[in-house]
Amino acid sequence: MAQRTEVADLTAMEMLRLFRRKELSPVEAAEACLQRIERYNDQVNAFCLVDRDTTLAMARESEQRWQRGQPLGLVDGVPTAVKDVFMVKGWFNRKASHTIPDTPVTEDAPAIAALRRNGFVPVGKVTTPEFGWKGITDSPLCGVTRNPWNTETTPGGSSGGSSAAIALGMAPLSLGTDAGGSIRIPAGFTGIFGHKPTQGRCPIWPQSPFGALAHPGPMTWTVEDSALLLNVMAEGDPHDTTLPATNEDYMVGLYRGVRGLKIAYSPNLGYVSVDPEIAASVEQAVKVFEELGATVEQVDPGFTDPHDAFDILFYGGAANAMRDLGPEQRARMDPGLVEVAEWAEQLGLLDYLGAQNERAALIERMNLFHDSYDLLLTPSLPIPAFKAGLEVPEGWRSKRWPSWTPFTYPFNMTGQPAASVPCGFTDTGLPIGLHLVGGRHQDALVLRAAHAYQQARPLTDRRPPMLQSY
Repeated sequence: MAQRTEVADLTAMEMLRLFRRKELSPVEAAEACLQRIERYNDQVNAFCLVDRDTTLAMARESEQRWQRGQPLGLVDGVPTAVKDVFMVKGWFNRKASHTIPDTPVTEDAPAIAALRRNGFVPVGKVTTPEFGWKGITDSPLCGVTRNPWNTETTPGGSSGGSSAAIALGMAPLSLGTDAGGSIRIPAGFTGIFGHKPTQGRCPIWPQSPFGALAHPGPMTWTVEDSALLLNVMAEGDPHDTTLPATNEDYMVGLYRGVRGLKIAYSPNLGYVSVDPEIAASVEQAVKVFEELGATVEQVDPGFTDPHDAFDILFYGGAANAMRDLGPEQRARMDPGLVEVAEWAEQLGLLDYLGAQNERAALIERMNLFHDSYDLLLTPSLPIPAFKAGLEVPEGWRSKRWPSWTPFTYPFNMTGQPAASVPCGFTDTGLPIGLHLVGGRHQDALVLRAAHAYQQARPLTDRRPPMLQSY
């Protein structure tokens, strides 16, 4: 078991405390993360861009601010990885696609602009499947990204580069996006924490082709760090076309625990087949909430699998992303992405509106459910991580990725906040995740409950075995 003794294994909150006491400098933190990237990236392919000069230049600026006792904001000096779907001024934004040139962009996405206002130190861009379209991370442009717990397996996706980077201490903070589980899937497969905020909580620009399904959010080693990062990501931005910004501080109330909460536990949503090891681990995790003073009731939320409606909405988004791409460009793309987009191109307006009707009914169903229950607990995933480079496990019943992530995509359709927190390991050492779902706009409650669980059953001292040789 790797021990957390290296600078690169520090959380963002730990780094900030050391910066404040002048016991660690932002330059030392950045160099530690860059060294970790240099040592391990070839094994996992988490980063598609590393700009050492820019990283260290920004770290030196942060160091000077801390020396003056004038930090710029909430994350001044903290190394941060950025998924390659966020625009970062001066870096490319290729979205893992040959169809997008490697030309540096001239504007920041809202999350990046907010991070700049708060003094972050970007360490590079991390991998995603093409246009972030699937629940694993590989692409014709960037190749296959691997799970640091077992490099024969996938880290999940589409924020798989983010999760691999966090698990290996390549950065304490990373930005992810989630339109069907793309934060929570890789968090579950790689033993990190990932939070999908309420839809519209974090400004997004340019607008995602996946529309209201898409949520930017934080990915970190601890719940505490995600609350910190969400404070930054939720800052308002004039480009945004979703919901008004809020001034909520997600650190306030984070430590209040779960005593008195009424929690629903659904081991399978009423229709999912779950691997027995995962089911047993999640069941033990749920008992912790009772030990902490919550009332837990086993109950299903009462909806049928919205898979067909999700396919129409999500693959319609893929078609939207490719609407201006001709045959020559499509020939250079991920064949699976082209296939689902061309399927969606054959849909009619009434198909799409029918899926929207089902989405509206699901939102109503869950709003009513949360009148009775503060939170819903489920497994994050029904299976452990499988072979890297495959969209589905070998011999699987379906060829498309949503078939093995049924706990995540329903809550993209509803726009609710949801998170994956590590709750155990399989006999082969692969992480298992517990999924926490809150009512719309109850992000603080989801974070508070996840933090209470992580404090009671911490797995944060256990890093991937490959770090033992570090």
